[in-house]
Amino acid sequence: MRLDPAHARPVGPEPLPGIASDGVRSLPVACATLGAFALLVTIAAGLLVAHAGVDWPVLPLSLVLFLPVGAFVVWRIGDHAHSRFGPANVVTAARGGLAALIGAGAWQFGAPSETADDYRWMLVGTALVALSLDGVDGWLARRTGLVSRFGERFDMEVDAFLILMLCAVAFADGKAGAFVFAIGLMRYGFLAWAAVDRRLSRPLAPSFRRKTVCVLQIALLCAALLPPVEPPLSDALALASLGFLTWSFAADIRALLGRRA
Repeated sequence: MRLDPAHARPVGPEPLPGIASDGVRSLPVACATLGAFALLVTIAAGLLVAHAGVDWPVLPLSLVLFLPVGAFVVWRIGDHAHSRFGPANVVTAARGGLAALIGAGAWQFGAPSETADDYRWMLVGTALVALSLDGVDGWLARRTGLVSRFGERFDMEVDAFLILMLCAVAFADGKAGAFVFAIGLMRYGFLAWAAVDRRLSRPLAPSFRRKTVCVLQIALLCAALLPPVEPPLSDALALASLGFLTWSFAADIRALLGRRA
């Protein structure tokens, strides 16, 4: 998992001028993949509504939340310097679908019907599946020779999206206060800052600290969402996650602002 605040340096050689057009040729397969996962998200949400006592708005909401995943692919596919979409990006898209299902689950905690603990366990289990698939996409990209700037950024954005969805569930279930959204929105705030200060858009060297903090974030948020965990313990877990993330971002921001052009 990689949740770098700035664009990471591409792995491998820089693509030659014009090679980005290969990524555009992979767009039809990418769209077909996204369509297949949208269908799977619909089926999964429909099964939850039919058999798990989940209220019906979770179904359309899960599809709405999957839209940003598809929009990112269409927007950035030109950075994919290969004519094949590749199995790595298929795995990343699957993680995006799981994140959308988790985020839609936040609705259920504000629904009139009572939310069973089984549903909470299901959401945590889904998050752990998404986490376990992280790293698989990077391995597949290297194994198939389809490493690209697009794939690296796609993986990063799905990580950030999953964390934001977990924050929404934690708030909706009363496991953490509104401060929890600072965790999920910190990367997007950084990107907004980088849009006006180009120093923050410069690449960062790979960092074990960054990767560790990312995994720790999801682990702490999942722990906070466990049914037996209640405030103030769940609040403390979310605050710990926020503290680690703030420290990691502060270290990178300091490095970027202090670097000479």
